[in-house]
Amino acid sequence: MIFAIEEINQNKTLLPNITLGYKIHDDCSSSAIASKAALALVNGEEELIDYPECRGSSSVAAIIGCDISTSSIVTARTIGSFGIPMVSYFSTCACLSDKQKYPTFFRTIPSDNYQSKLLAELVKTFGWTWIGTVRSNTDYGNFGMQAFVEHVQKFGVCIAYSESFYRTDPAEKISKVVQVIKQATTNVVVAFVHTGDMRVLLQEILHQNVTGVQWIGSEGWITEDLLPPEESASLLVGTIGPATRRTEIASLRDYLLKVHPSRFPGNILVKEFWETLFACSFKTGDIKKQRNSPFQMRQCKGNEQLDGIENAYLPSIMDGSSYHVYKAVYAVAHALDDMLSCEEGNGPFMNNTCAHISNFESWQLLHYLHSVNFTARTGEIVYFDGNGDPVPTYELINLQTNLKGTVEIANIGYYDGSAPLGQELVLNIDDIVWSNVSSKIPRALCTEPCPPGTRKVSRKGQPISCFDCAECVDGEISNATDSTDCMKCPLEYWSNQQKDRCVGKKIEFLSFGEILGFVLVTLALVGLCFTLATAAIFFHYRGTPVVKANNSELSFLLLFALMLCFLCSLTFIGEPSKWSCMLRRTAFGIVFVLCISCILGKTILVVIAFKATLPNNSVMNWFGPTQQRLGVFILTFIQGLICTIWLTVSYPLKNMTYYRDIIILECDVGSLKAFYFVSSYIALLSTVCFLLAFHARKLPDNFNDAKYITFSMLIFCAVWITFIPACVSSPGKYTVAVEVFAIWASSFGLLVCIFVPKCYVILLKPQNNTKKHMMGKGPSQ
Repeated sequence: MIFAIEEINQNKTLLPNITLGYKIHDDCSSSAIASKAALALVNGEEELIDYPECRGSSSVAAIIGCDISTSSIVTARTIGSFGIPMVSYFSTCACLSDKQKYPTFFRTIPSDNYQSKLLAELVKTFGWTWIGTVRSNTDYGNFGMQAFVEHVQKFGVCIAYSESFYRTDPAEKISKVVQVIKQATTNVVVAFVHTGDMRVLLQEILHQNVTGVQWIGSEGWITEDLLPPEESASLLVGTIGPATRRTEIASLRDYLLKVHPSRFPGNILVKEFWETLFACSFKTGDIKKQRNSPFQMRQCKGNEQLDGIENAYLPSIMDGSSYHVYKAVYAVAHALDDMLSCEEGNGPFMNNTCAHISNFESWQLLHYLHSVNFTARTGEIVYFDGNGDPVPTYELINLQTNLKGTVEIANIGYYDGSAPLGQELVLNIDDIVWSNVSSKIPRALCTEPCPPGTRKVSRKGQPISCFDCAECVDGEISNATDSTDCMKCPLEYWSNQQKDRCVGKKIEFLSFGEILGFVLVTLALVGLCFTLATAAIFFHYRGTPVVKANNSELSFLLLFALMLCFLCSLTFIGEPSKWSCMLRRTAFGIVFVLCISCILGKTILVVIAFKATLPNNSVMNWFGPTQQRLGVFILTFIQGLICTIWLTVSYPLKNMTYYRDIIILECDVGSLKAFYFVSSYIALLSTVCFLLAFHARKLPDNFNDAKYITFSMLIFCAVWITFIPACVSSPGKYTVAVEVFAIWASSFGLLVCIFVPKCYVILLKPQNNTKKHMMGKGPSQ
């Protein structure tokens, strides 16, 4: 501060012909002493150190300080009513940004609100969701940690434990805090503490031999020498945190070399500064540890080594707090310079008046301090926002070991609050050394992440970061880690075995390539061959009585219809398409009606033939060949008409209701009314045919065709009655298979029952294939 004031006084352009003086009080890191010192400055009481030229001044223009937030809070409240500006260089408590409570407070160090936000961003970046926190039981620690928790909870991070302490607390309490850290389920600890508090905590951690802690520190302690080098190397390697930007102030290094107690004898400030900077003592006798320092003090060197060994101890780049003091002094100077540059008539006060630097009110300087904006010698633009805070800038540092085995500070990134939203943080993760001395980010999770295929299930009464992983149910997936819910697959898709991807459902239909389809095709072809063989036998023996009996024309038409029935079954096999769906239903309905119509015609012919033998009976004249053909045509035409209407509404259907993971590709029935008409029509003709055949089964003749028709109708009806429950209980392609088998069985039943007896007589009993034998009376053999 003194260096900055002297530099300003030597500056010919800044506050020309004006000399700044100062009064210095030591607040001893005590709020009570800080408040008393502030009142002394305001009231103009005798000070500890001052410039002789300033004696007798009633009050100061502005106050630079305090360092710790608690002292600044008390001091800002004390002098707030006087309107005297106060510019702190190290108080970071976010509470001080409240202009209603602290209207005259400014600072050149960023608020803890920004630091808390930065720490939360780091935790989010590293993927930690389960962390511990410790804080100083002061305004700095409590307000800083409160802001951090508010920020970090937005990212779903939970606090495993939160401990507060102060270095003057009983040893039992400090020991308890360390025990909590030692027994916790997380190794990541965010520490928002003062330097002295952290030193006490680390000493207890060293005493209890706690290792492996990944510290995330606040700028209040992270750059300080808290322990001897070998102890720091074992406890603090891997520590990450923000630090105010270390900036070299031109000429300051040379200036500090001249501040030696030998040149200022009796000056307590110079002596204490020298001892603090070099950890030495001018006292003789026992050399003790310096206050607030872990290092053993040594004997300070004499005047002859002034430009020698002490030069090696001075840092070439000062820490951030020194630069913030430098900016604070210059901020007040530029505010005074703006006041000095005011032109009457263009002033900012009532009636456009100006304040006179020789006699001004404190609130007038406060006005200029609010609008101060200048470029420091380092190139940084300095100004205050509406809350009296500067633009937040931090260096991100990582404590690493060097070749000597001691801890050194490594820069791993920076934070610039003036950057566009989302680009404030720049971090080089690959340059970080962690507490486990590896390049791999430590894990800090209450529960391991839920892998794809599972979802998070909260544990009752536990933080959100503690959860169980439940597997997604069938048909649902999660394709990301830590999914909170599973997504349903689209209608035609199903979850794979890992439940992390939707795959197309298996499409099922009765294909030609599978064994069941091959068997059914073989049976249909066997039936077709038998029908062709029967037709060939009948055609070869078309002139014999057995073939001529009961109208050979209907027999050949029936054989043709049976061929179509066997071929019709093939349309049910293979992938359903619009044309196959239209063909299979209509072909089935028409060809079976054609079969039944032919059999009905043969049955009526048998009945009429026996009735025609009675005297004066002319029924046979009404049922000649023309009438038989016409009857078959009309009955089949009716079915064809129904099927034509039905044809337009039948199409392939993807049935996804029976199985959840399989799509059954089948033909939609379309109009249920049409389906019922077609089925009922076939059933009606079959019933009529059966009743007529059953009525004529005992008519006297050696070859009564009615018996065989009765058996064929019994088999036909039995097959289709059995088909109904079998179809209902057979899912998917097996429904089609049962239907195909029913077509084959009923067709084969008709073929066997009606034509095998005739073929037997034609081929094996030719002696019975005579007109005389056919006309013989008596029971049939």
